Amino acid sequence: MNPRPSAASESLLQSAAKRTHTLDWERLGFLYARIALGAAFLSGIADRFGLYGGRNVGYGNFDGFIQYTAKVNSFMPPATIPFLAWAATAGELFFGIALILGIWPRWISLGSALLLALFGIAMAISFGIKSPMDYSVFSASGAAILLALRASAQNSRQSVQ
Repeated sequence: MNPRPSAASESLLQSAAKRTHTLDWERLGFLYARIALGAAFLSGIADRFGLYGGRNVGYGNFDGFIQYTAKVNSFMPPATIPFLAWAATAGELFFGIALILGIWPRWISLGSALLLALFGIAMAISFGIKSPMDYSVFSASGAAILLALRASAQNSRQSVQ
């Protein structure tokens, strides 16, 4: 009996090892995207509550964020601005934590994509298309959609098994 595996079985083993390696990189890439999106949401919240001190602070406090919200939503009635600021904060907090924890991946990713798209559209209306492009708002929204599609595909594969 020959202890050496045949060429066909070696080929199968190499193919399986490649798939495993590719799946590991894919899984790490999606994990990275999920954590990066979640951390970006939470970073914005930290800034508006003054948790960042020193240089490179965006809003600095919640009043600064309300002023920025008014600029981004210049097309909205002034009375709606505090509500929009708090709604954005609540949404970012919820989606940020849920993305990092991996809770309800498809729905959280879709909600994140929608929230980011709304931010981008509001920025484009108020400041022009360059602003959301410079801040990669639509890119982040697209990444969230890809996360949702992956979660959907994983659910489909699990239901088949």
